[in-house]
Amino acid sequence: MQKFDELGSNIERVIRGKRRQIDLALICMVSEGHLLLQDVPGVGKTTLAKAIALSLGLKSSRIQFTPDLLPSDITGVSIYEQTKNEFKFVPGPVFANVVIADEINRGSPKTQSALLEVMEERQVSVDGKPRALQPPFMVVATQNPVDMDGTYALPEAQLDRFLMRLSMDYPDYESEIALLSRPPQRAGAALRISMVATRADMERMTAHTDRVQVARVLVEYVASIITATRRHHDVSLGASPRAGLAILRAVRTQAAAEGRSFAVPQDVKNTVLPVLTHRLLLTSEAELGQRSAEGVLTEIMDSVEVPKALLADH
Repeated sequence: MQKFDELGSNIERVIRGKRRQIDLALICMVSEGHLLLQDVPGVGKTTLAKAIALSLGLKSSRIQFTPDLLPSDITGVSIYEQTKNEFKFVPGPVFANVVIADEINRGSPKTQSALLEVMEERQVSVDGKPRALQPPFMVVATQNPVDMDGTYALPEAQLDRFLMRLSMDYPDYESEIALLSRPPQRAGAALRISMVATRADMERMTAHTDRVQVARVLVEYVASIITATRRHHDVSLGASPRAGLAILRAVRTQAAAEGRSFAVPQDVKNTVLPVLTHRLLLTSEAELGQRSAEGVLTEIMDSVEVPKALLADH
């Protein structure tokens, strides 16, 4: 898809040396999924979310999660208008196309749960009345894995609603030099990035991914990986059926982004880690042994046989 490449190149103008993370974030959005960015402060997590919205000309909003944030601060609230003798609904910041949930793990569990219906159903229920959100809709949540004081870990049910979890990582040396060499930008200045695609382009890209063919043997390959996560001795909670569906959604978008009408095993290999790492719960023994979900998944990928018949066909 040409527009996919244009979007990636446009975003790369403001986030140097992170093309893989940019492409995965775009795959997540075209797949109609939500994204969890987990990394230390100052590496461009919020900038990435804003750049995606600006590149597509979409409405974005930012919610700073704090312990005293209320669910109504996210979804909106009904206010009584005395002059009209009726209640008027005032939409919250969730009524946008790209919602940036900054430091989501600093919000209380009650507030975090306000996003559950929004992320899954694409609607908000206030006073018993459902209100649909306008597509496209994507939640980009960030959290800092280092400073854990005063935080509330996201429950597995909510983590499972994120299609992917990514780490931005520090830029390489050359990218950091390019970043530091930019003209100074004043605090509060708008992000300088142009719009290169439209909402209609996004809808066409999403529709295009639905037509990507996934062979039976590739579905079996994904199912074998999912099953292996549930049987691994270092995993206490393996991947759910929703996780398998999430892999296939990402696989179709990955194939379409590369201009193919069919998926190949490499598409699965490219998407398994960002889709599954946040969905696995390791045993206490594995955590004491400093094992990571990435390491366990790498072992699983090495142990599951790649469908060679598909490789021969394509």
